[in-house]
Amino acid sequence: MFTTTPLRRSVLLALYGSAALALVAPASFAQSGQQATKEEVIPSVSVVGSRRVSATSATDTAVPVDLIPMTRLAEQGGQFDLAQTLTYISPSFNSTRQSGADGADLVDSAALRGLGSDQTLVLMNGKRRHSTSLVNIFGARNRGNTGTDMNAIPLLAVKNIQVLRDGAAAQYGSDAIAGVINIELKKSLGCESVLGAGQYSAGDGENYLASAYCGVAVAGGAVGITAEYLDRGRSNRADAGSLRTIGDSKVQNQTLYLNGEIPMVDGKLYFTAGTQKRDASSAAFGRGPDQIPVRNAQAMYPNGFAPYINADIDDHYGTVGYRAKLGEWNADFSQTYGYNKMLYNISNTLNASIANADLLKGGKGVSASQFDAGGFAAMQLTTNADASRFFPNILSGLNLAFGAEFRKENYKIFAGEAGSYNDVDGPGFGGDPGSQGFPGFRPGDATDNSRHSVAAYIDVETDVTERLKVLSAVRYEKFSDFGNSVTGKLAAAYKISDAILLRGSASTGFRAPSLQQAFFSSTFTEFVNGNPVDSVFAPNGGNVANAIGIPKLKEEESVSFTLGGTWTPTPTTSVTADLYRIAIDDRIVFSGRFDASNYAPIVPLLSTLGVGAAQFFVNSLDTKTQGLDLTVSNRSEVAGGKLNTFLAMNISKTEVTGVNAPAAFKGYEDVLLSQRERLFLEQGGPRRKATLGFEYALGKIGTDFKVIHFGKQTLGTWSGAPTPNQVYKPKTSADLSFTYNFSDKTKLTVGGANIFNVKPTEQDPDQTDNGFKYESVQFGMNGASYFARLWHKF
Repeated sequence: MFTTTPLRRSVLLALYGSAALALVAPASFAQSGQQATKEEVIPSVSVVGSRRVSATSATDTAVPVDLIPMTRLAEQGGQFDLAQTLTYISPSFNSTRQSGADGADLVDSAALRGLGSDQTLVLMNGKRRHSTSLVNIFGARNRGNTGTDMNAIPLLAVKNIQVLRDGAAAQYGSDAIAGVINIELKKSLGCESVLGAGQYSAGDGENYLASAYCGVAVAGGAVGITAEYLDRGRSNRADAGSLRTIGDSKVQNQTLYLNGEIPMVDGKLYFTAGTQKRDASSAAFGRGPDQIPVRNAQAMYPNGFAPYINADIDDHYGTVGYRAKLGEWNADFSQTYGYNKMLYNISNTLNASIANADLLKGGKGVSASQFDAGGFAAMQLTTNADASRFFPNILSGLNLAFGAEFRKENYKIFAGEAGSYNDVDGPGFGGDPGSQGFPGFRPGDATDNSRHSVAAYIDVETDVTERLKVLSAVRYEKFSDFGNSVTGKLAAAYKISDAILLRGSASTGFRAPSLQQAFFSSTFTEFVNGNPVDSVFAPNGGNVANAIGIPKLKEEESVSFTLGGTWTPTPTTSVTADLYRIAIDDRIVFSGRFDASNYAPIVPLLSTLGVGAAQFFVNSLDTKTQGLDLTVSNRSEVAGGKLNTFLAMNISKTEVTGVNAPAAFKGYEDVLLSQRERLFLEQGGPRRKATLGFEYALGKIGTDFKVIHFGKQTLGTWSGAPTPNQVYKPKTSADLSFTYNFSDKTKLTVGGANIFNVKPTEQDPDQTDNGFKYESVQFGMNGASYFARLWHKF
């Protein structure tokens, strides 16, 4: 892994404050739980992006890696979950809470450099972390993507975050097209706790946090245990009198994590185990009294109603491994397990067909108001064997690493109870079947599918001279369901002087289609002109997809380039800049809706299957993403205190360069990818984001002021052209907090986020995807919030 030099440490200290010392401490300090001080000599530390474990390199990283210490953020930050915390720290990272987007409201998706959430690989302690079982079908962000749930990890358990902003599939395998995020957990000795509370200035969205960490010595090693309870209240920005509830979903998280390392024989046994139980609830579109009897029932909701989409989410993760020296080689053997399950329960709802059937039989015209709608689960088992050795006498040093991986994945869909999907009313009455707001999964949607993959890699990192470092990697990966892929990477860094370093890389990459994309299936009945029509999200390889001629999903392929450098004109000032270009072929997208209104040839095919409309996952797009990452940082002393100033900026632009329609859809590319869907892909996140921060400490008082700028964002409209697009103007928010240090062991922080109550540009509600006056774009829709946080070390 790449090493951190004095040059890099100065960047960290200026960019992230004194808490960066915890990150660059030597391994002996990290293992013993001691804290490094400014007077101590701090040698290098391994980070994501390289497999070198020796600490002899004198050069800086050959590719851009952000190292973000989490100690200060966990103690004093204004955000209570990991995804939102990173959003306001890392400019290339984006996670926006959705609203009015079904399951996407309950799991915050995250991504790097404007690409999809499933094009960023997430590791935990260097081991692959599992994705969620949810595939995003609705919402303005990450449509058609799966991703990793960052909020399943408690903030207080995290030591640091390492963000590799470079394609790394040749090093780590599928999904690492945009980059890699490595979450390193704590196992230091000692105990600490955090209590937090906050709410929006509108008086809702109350947040309560109680978290505790304790690291204890066990059998010559250390084990860290973190327990967290987070209660996030619902917010509502709908207009007065509206049936809608639009804003943050209601969430209750109960999380427990364990992370440790114990000496055993001639090596170390290490382990991580975590579990989270989440109860979450979001609101669907309202059904008014004017929708009786199609979507409402007079006897149940005479004044209208808004259904609630509730989910019980279980997330489990575990790794056990053994590291040892085998002669001159460093060996690492590990087994990792990941599991995510999401079960839906729809409340404050009805099945209009059941209510109408009851009315026709002489009853009151009611149905149940709550339904089990089914859900899905995803499991991942990953076995790794890795070895590396450093050869100091080859040139100025050479590190050779190789290894193998076996991974097994499984995806299941569970059917809901009959009332959540069935149609039982009399002919011609026209009541919508299934639970309003979210119809349940039918038995025909249920699935249980698995696949496996094997991989092997070789990685060579060479210090050609004291100034020139070259990294190369090749990886072969074979999947049981679509075939194999060979990827490669070449990177280099050259120190022109002690103050200037140039670096660049070129790599190929790939992303295997997720099982969620391949096998997601949902069938629901709609009434079009009074006639029932079955619409399906058709699984790849199923009857509907095969009848139409949808090809089997295959991998996405990418080619990436980076070019940049670092400049340290003084020991307290540093600048980094990196240009990048990522071209992706055969991106998997969720198609537009094909029916008789836009594709007449499909009607005979669908009618023989009892289907009126269908959507598919298909490899159909080529895209190009170009951008710039820039950081400028400075440390200085002002008026007797210490001031850290930093600017971090990302400029990114994604463009669709080609639409490759399957033969069945030639001539219908505008349906396969409408302008609306294209803009969701190209501008699901803002194309420009920057953070300007000032951290000032004087005596017992600390101040943190950040200005966060979000660039323009354009989304399509519900009706499509020629209606003007939704143009969201650039917006700038600000966060401010004050910390009082009662002692080295107790701190109280109070502050606010988006203190000037900035909100997105208003739009025509009839043209937004969520039916509100703006989408969940840029920084969300809730406005200003305030918080207090008390940290104590025992």
